[in-house]
Amino acid sequence: LQRELKEQLQGLQESERGHTEALHLLKRQLAETKSSAKSLRVTIGEAFERLHRLLRERQKAMLEELEADTARTLTDIEQKIQRYSQQLRKVQEGSQILQERLAEADKHVFLAGVASLSERLKGKIHETNLTYEDFPTSKYMGPLQYTIWKSLFQDIHPVPAALTLDPGTAHHRLILSDDCTIVAYGNLHPQPLQDSPKRFDVEVSVLGTEAFGGGVHYWEVVVSEKTQWMIGLAHEAVTRKGSIQIQPSRGFYCIVMHDGNQYSACTEPWTRLNVKSKLEKVGVFLDYDRGLLIFYNADDMSWLYTFRERFPGKLCSYFSPGQSHANGKNVQPLRINTVRI
Repeated sequence: LQRELKEQLQGLQESERGHTEALHLLKRQLAETKSSAKSLRVTIGEAFERLHRLLRERQKAMLEELEADTARTLTDIEQKIQRYSQQLRKVQEGSQILQERLAEADKHVFLAGVASLSERLKGKIHETNLTYEDFPTSKYMGPLQYTIWKSLFQDIHPVPAALTLDPGTAHHRLILSDDCTIVAYGNLHPQPLQDSPKRFDVEVSVLGTEAFGGGVHYWEVVVSEKTQWMIGLAHEAVTRKGSIQIQPSRGFYCIVMHDGNQYSACTEPWTRLNVKSKLEKVGVFLDYDRGLLIFYNADDMSWLYTFRERFPGKLCSYFSPGQSHANGKNVQPLRINTVRI
């Protein structure tokens, strides 16, 4: 009986330690959540305040431009009114003189002054072809909100970056566009590319040209009409040779589409993603200094997955269009979405 009680006591003590540890973790999580929420409120407030400030500045600049256009147009019209008023008085004076002369009964008096009168009237006849510039209403009409939105792009950060692919890292079956923004799997014979330590020789992959060692970055990849792909980030120094496990411990931080309609984060093991509809465009957000890599559905900016890491070195964007098939599946390329404003 004593032995049984000791075992029960031991079990209770283990349970107590477990509950104590759980409570400690929950309290720490509570404090961290409150702290994170407080920080996020500030971040959200600052983001919206910056947008409000930019909008106020755009509004002020546009109103000032409108006032300048208005003043210039009104001045031009008023000057023309003054000039035409003066000309009208001269025309009226000439008309009155002619009417008086035509009413002259004495033909000798009438004929005697005709020559001099004609000379006097020449200065009173003016052209009335009115030319003026329209008030530029069209500048301030049309798709005004869209025009303002486009003007904000030069001040908003980050916006989709114009990344390019590094041909020197591309697997020999990958075909890149001339501008290095599109990559597709080629079913033809492998391209006669020179091998190098930079080039993937088994994984059908390619890296981006730019290496990120800090700061905030965002880019978008068009993945529509595909049944397989993998995108994300890779350490600049990852192994490029042989079969590679795409996972954080090997320097890869990616999400993948597989089996035609499934999405996962390439964790250990994979984490299935809750995606409501087929992805057409994926947004990738990197905050290097905070150790955050976040994936979004770029069509509505809904969240897909977040990697939280301490990045040990520079990172390159990573792309794999997957293999295409003879039946026509997965033949569409991956395309870096460049926003041109």
